[in-house]
Amino acid sequence: MLPFARVAVIGMGLIGSSLTRAIRAKLPTVHLTVHDADAAVRERVVDLDLADDVTDTPGAAVIDADLVILAVPVLAMMKVAAAIAADLPAGCVVSDTGSVKGSVLADLSEALPEGIAIVPAHPVAGTEQSGPDAGFATLFDARWCILTPPVDADAFAVARITEFWTRLGARVEVMTPEHHDLVLAVTSHLPHLIAYSIVGTASDLESVTRSEVIKYSAGGFRDFTRIAASDPVMWRDVFLSNKDAVLNVLQRFSEDLTALQRAIRWGDGDYLEALFSRTRAVRRGIVDEGQDTGDADFGRRH
Repeated sequence: MLPFARVAVIGMGLIGSSLTRAIRAKLPTVHLTVHDADAAVRERVVDLDLADDVTDTPGAAVIDADLVILAVPVLAMMKVAAAIAADLPAGCVVSDTGSVKGSVLADLSEALPEGIAIVPAHPVAGTEQSGPDAGFATLFDARWCILTPPVDADAFAVARITEFWTRLGARVEVMTPEHHDLVLAVTSHLPHLIAYSIVGTASDLESVTRSEVIKYSAGGFRDFTRIAASDPVMWRDVFLSNKDAVLNVLQRFSEDLTALQRAIRWGDGDYLEALFSRTRAVRRGIVDEGQDTGDADFGRRH
């Protein structure tokens, strides 16, 4: 039995369009209705045949849905939730795909009416690309999807969302919104912030030309540029919405960076080697968990 028969997706960027592709590939009998605020994106979704129906308003997309997924930037959640609130059918489950969960749960709880089950979710998957053409059906395969239901969540709704993501190929974990936001501040938000900073610093160095930065880009800097090419609106919203956890982790990072600076200044090779050995083991653990390939140069084809 399908966990949901009629699914509405609001927002057809990388995650939203990957979601519709995955549903079509793995849950082909599900009826899909989608909406995007950009008329050009809606036209492209029709061209790509990503849904059964594409609506001009968010409310029209959710009228007969039993699952609604908001795949929009986190600071847009409140506005979109308010726009669909009056059209949600009784018993509908509302979820999302945002990478910040505390603020999203608060916004959805405030904007949506009583009787609507709210089960926030974060599929921990993505690329630096954006837009409906960037999506692909296997994006969530063997990736984690973290659910952060409120303490009084409907257990059946949580079970249905769990089954839904499992059928799309994801591995599901449940945690509190607060713990999610701290974990993701470490594993995702801080790395993006560092990447944006490093690439920005390189482009601002007056003694190094932009052409040299591009021409002589070594592997490390090249990989930072991939992360720094991510959707600027989405990541602006992430940092503003998860500022407490990000600032907490950023302070710890600043202290660790100062310790590294001190070790280099005073020639403390033992400290550097011990740290590098420990971090190398973390990389091996990520590969062992199947979260990346162990191939040379991350399996890139040249």
